[in-house]
Amino acid sequence: MLPPWSETVTRLRHHLRRSPYLALLALTVCITACASRGRVHESLSTTAEQQNALVVSDALETLIAVGKDTPADREYAYKVVLIYTTDTAPDTFARAAVTGRLVQQKGLLGAYLVDDVERFARRSRELDPHFRNGAATRLLGTLYVTAPASLLKHGDSEEGLALLEGLVDEYPDTLENHLRLAEAYIALSDPAPALPHLCRCIARKSTLRPDDQALLKMMIAGAGPLHCHDPAAAQ
Repeated sequence: MLPPWSETVTRLRHHLRRSPYLALLALTVCITACASRGRVHESLSTTAEQQNALVVSDALETLIAVGKDTPADREYAYKVVLIYTTDTAPDTFARAAVTGRLVQQKGLLGAYLVDDVERFARRSRELDPHFRNGAATRLLGTLYVTAPASLLKHGDSEEGLALLEGLVDEYPDTLENHLRLAEAYIALSDPAPALPHLCRCIARKSTLRPDDQALLKMMIAGAGPLHCHDPAAAQ
């Protein structure tokens, strides 16, 4: 069953092309709807005025990175990015990322949105697979590894692992690629090949986002003894 506000968003998207005023009306509806679920951070709500899905997604990620996001933030961002229908790699990636964050929050109650995450991420890859060093591929690969196969239409854990491995080969200097690949190996109960990627992340952990540093720490704790070439990396 679709959320009760989905029909409103659909109608607003239809009329948005005709009147900039409706953009502000749409944002007002979103803010009002979210208010009953908690506070939306001002740093997020003000980005909606720019009518750019990627800006909204980045603002949400900034809050998530430091653990300051609220459930209302994720719901608000989701409603806003659905209004902007530009078919570009950045905007479709933003819709995939924000929708994925909402699924992450809702758990099983958000299962019906997994198909949208997959669809938006695939479309972003089609438009520009190199956007932000393969950001959509990283998202899609992680989704295929972690989401139940029954919720996916075009991939599975094997394909997800292949996507992440290919991304590490193509962009070896992007540390998040190594982190997601290590996470995938561990999620698939195969920690041994994750170890060199964990060591690489540990050596440069200060460059990771705070939430990714926390994820790294958790993976290290579950991976057992590490024998990294850099002695400091194993500590």
